[in-house]
Parts: sequence; C-alpha cells; structure tokens
Amino acid sequence: MDTRADKVDTRAMSEAVSVEVRDETTSGETTNELFLRLESERLSVRELICSRVYQEVREYNAKASGLFKGLVQPSDAERELNGFRLKPRKQIDWKRQAEEACEAFERGSVLVLVDDRQVESLEDELELRPGSSVAFLRLVPLVGG
Repeated sequence: MDTRADKVDTRAMSEAVSVEVRDETTSGETTNELFLRLESERLSVRELICSRVYQEVREYNAKASGLFKGLVQPSDAERELNGFRLKPRKQIDWKRQAEEACEAFERGSVLVLVDDRQVESLEDELELRPGSSVAFLRLVPLVGG
C-alpha cells in the first residue's frame, strides 16, 4: 500500500554535518579556513556556496570592521593581501554576495573541490560527511595576459 509516509523526501531525513572549508591557492597554500555547519549532508554546490557566503557575511556583519575574508570581493571594498577592506560599519548583503559567488563559479574564476574532486555545476549534488574536504580556489587573471 502506498502511503504518504513512504514518499518522504530523503533529503529531509539527512543529518546535519560540520565540514572544514579552506580557501587555497593553486600551489596548495591555505589562505583561509572556516568550519561550516550545514543543515543536511546532502546538498547542491549552489547550496554549499550560499551556506558558506551566508556564514562569512554574518560573522563579518556582527563586528562590521576589519578585514572581510570572503569568497568574493564586495562592492565598495578594496582588495588587500588576505582579504577585502570595507568602510567601517558597512554591512554586506549576503544574498548579493552569494549571487556574485555563484556567478564567479560559473565563469570559472572560483573552483570548488570536494574530497579532492572538482565539481562542475552549481546543480551537482554532494553528499558531505564529517571529515569531508572542501576547498575553494580563486583564480586571478595574470597581469598583462
């Protein structure tokens, strides 16, 4: 017999998971690390990027000063060696940042590697578990070429 309980989305039954996220250079140097708590171990690349951006913006906005070590540069920010500097007390809109980050991924200027495997599409489904490796690489165009 087919009941409503049989049709429960398995994603809703997935457990929350915390993963370490690293920003890396193409030479493998880690430039930033954060722990990301995700509501589900199963999510799309888009959801992973948005969760990461939401957390980093929330943490920055709570103090609203200093260096923003986010995935993409906010508008009105100046690039510095290890992040972006905004005017004091300037709040960042996480939704706009998430859009920018997803666009950067689609352009190929941000790469995402999960368990040492490069993901190709924002819609790729991931299954993360404690100990999963998540790395973001920002590719910067070379000067003069």
